Amino acid sequence: MADPGGAASPPRPDGARDPAGVRLPSRLARRRPRGLGQPRHDAPRAAVRRREVSPRAPPRDDPRHRAARVRREQLLASRAPALETDGRSPLDAARKLVPQIRSCADEIEAKRELPRPLFEAMADAGLFHLAVPRAIGGGELDLPTYVQVIEEIGKADASTGWCLNQGAIFGTYAARMPREVARTIWIDTPRAVVANTPAATAKAIVVPGGYRVTGRQGFSTGCRHAAWVAAHAQIIENGQVRLEGDQPEARYMFVPVGEAELLDTWHTRGMRGTGTHHFAVNNAFVPTERTVLSQTAPLIENAPLYRIPRTLLFASGDAAVALGMARTCLETFGELAGAKTPRAMQALLRDQPMVQLSVGQAEAHLRSGRAFLFEAVREIWAASVNGAITLDHRANLRLAATHGIRLAAQIIDSVYNAAGATAAYDDHLLQRHFQDIHVITQHLQGRLAHYELVGRYSLGLKIDEARL
Repeated sequence: MADPGGAASPPRPDGARDPAGVRLPSRLARRRPRGLGQPRHDAPRAAVRRREVSPRAPPRDDPRHRAARVRREQLLASRAPALETDGRSPLDAARKLVPQIRSCADEIEAKRELPRPLFEAMADAGLFHLAVPRAIGGGELDLPTYVQVIEEIGKADASTGWCLNQGAIFGTYAARMPREVARTIWIDTPRAVVANTPAATAKAIVVPGGYRVTGRQGFSTGCRHAAWVAAHAQIIENGQVRLEGDQPEARYMFVPVGEAELLDTWHTRGMRGTGTHHFAVNNAFVPTERTVLSQTAPLIENAPLYRIPRTLLFASGDAAVALGMARTCLETFGELAGAKTPRAMQALLRDQPMVQLSVGQAEAHLRSGRAFLFEAVREIWAASVNGAITLDHRANLRLAATHGIRLAAQIIDSVYNAAGATAAYDDHLLQRHFQDIHVITQHLQGRLAHYELVGRYSLGLKIDEARL
């Protein structure tokens, strides 16, 4: 389940503050600018305009002026029309596909991949290109709307949502490549998706005009419907690993899928439909221009989406899949609770106080986890629009995404347990999602260690900033 990390954002500028809307401890709480992300709705518009042009307004370099500007940009962004995809907004396009996705759920699970008609429908709706730069023909969707799209697909099927998030967010590498090359890979190739791999375990030997790349690489989500695989390789020059600074140089090498061998390795209990297999390339030639530094490539398209660390883009979508799945499990359990009377009991599940308690707690967990995720997403998006992402924003989103995944697991566990033996069968949705969520919690984005990381940051201790 590939999820390559992104390069770290620039260090927090002096005096920058976090626009977190929830109370966080220690350092996270202390650097919050007042009111960011909370436009005043109690003041008439005319009064707001008068204050903006008042001769006593703060100078442009005053933090209050900057905070007000961010608030205005947030409000304008919230009123902006949604990006149209083939005549529909991306969110409408996703919702239109939900019945087809649900009808394919058993086939997705059994074949461990997206059925070709479903993949083509998603590709034709532009969903896999939502994060590709607009300058070359992609969607370049704002992050808050993007996370909603992933959540909708995740409600319909977890594996499909995961495939979409992995394929779409890897498309942000197009913002770090020359436009004509990026267009060749993502746009000119019909229904193009690039399957990637997280670890730089391949070797790319420097040859005239490019590289010869060889390696066996794993966790390549959606490789069976991909047009390209991105081999992740260390660069070998004159028999030695080439350095970038004091670290081995690592690049993604874009190889047509026909030049790679797709290996059948994804045999798991959960998230089976992601088809997260290994692939192998053997002495494949890749021209220099069809490669990109995997961690430190500079931005060519300097839009807000691409200034957010890529690992947090992946994390936002992964959490949205988990929370969408949790919502579906709650709805499914609600239907079961109104129909099932457990053996040796006299009342329907829904009439039992302990079940009512569990459902109430699960609903609270789901709504709070979702609210935290979307709040953190909106705040980092507003900061990116303003060119001022801080470590506080990154810590907040890292915490929200991890917590969303972990809360989703708690919710699904609770309804799975309450459902009894009914949920034990392979063909029951609660069984499938019980298996799915416990694969997601094993993924990098769901690690419990992220709580420790943010806790250290909150306490003012030194951290590895690249992990945020």
